[in-house]
Amino acid sequence: MEKDSFLVFSGTASRYLAEKICASLGCPLGNLVITRFSDGEFAVSFEESIRGRDLFLVQSTFPSSDNLMELLLMIDAAKRASARTINAVIPYFGWARQDRKDKPRVSIGAKLVADLLSVAGIDRLITMDLHADQIQGFFDVPVDHLYGSGVILPYLANLKLENLVIASPDVGGAKRAKSFAKYLDCPLVLCNKTRARANVVAEMQIIGDVKGKDVVIVDDMVDTAGTITKAANIMKEAGAHSVRAVASHCVMSGPASERVQESALEEIVFTDSIPYAQRCAKVKQLSVADMFAETIRRVINNESISSQYII
Repeated sequence: MEKDSFLVFSGTASRYLAEKICASLGCPLGNLVITRFSDGEFAVSFEESIRGRDLFLVQSTFPSSDNLMELLLMIDAAKRASARTINAVIPYFGWARQDRKDKPRVSIGAKLVADLLSVAGIDRLITMDLHADQIQGFFDVPVDHLYGSGVILPYLANLKLENLVIASPDVGGAKRAKSFAKYLDCPLVLCNKTRARANVVAEMQIIGDVKGKDVVIVDDMVDTAGTITKAANIMKEAGAHSVRAVASHCVMSGPASERVQESALEEIVFTDSIPYAQRCAKVKQLSVADMFAETIRRVINNESISSQYII
């Protein structure tokens, strides 16, 4: 791998992760300047030549929407500066929950974001744990879809929990939880929930036996933590010996940190696809920098990334 054939740049919000990716790759982080104006507008400028280079632009698109706009401007600037290829590295792909029309007269935000990235000029997308796998089909360029299980599963295996049970907080996450249960060779339980409205759980029932078990709840992201904490509390009341949770994306908005701290959860483990600044003793983050760095290395060398997947 020739280090001068590619460059890695980062937007504002994901610089912490881009620096770790560059450390793993053994290359410097590219020089990019984002100038902000008093009216809230901003401009992007590459401060070194990128002509004929393979660019990897690291930026998760979590709120605010400035993060997405930064990435779009980076892509446009790279295209106009004659980069050879433009690879968007988006550890957390925002708006992914809006992947279909679930009621009349609503937008499909994930498709709109995919169109924006495509029109801006990306040649490849590298992302992790999309809320719905079919979002890959919204793109007409290659999508390398990684999984946080690559760092989460080894962590769970090292805990050596004797009576391990994997749980899904809702029926929609059953496939993900089943994969974890199969890999760890343990039983699976499900939670059946109904929502009063968005981000508000009305009621929940456990399908399966958790008495005396060490339960690990598996999800793709935790937003307000209403579902995950309610599931943990119900399982503890049902006789679970311990309850933990793992998820790829640490959205943790609003009252999430307080809910986790006050819940029956022993800990909740995320990747660092999204930065977490609030203080909660139960939150732990595992880095995916090496996983993304290895994927970038293989893309540059035209190698298969299949062995990156544990499940």
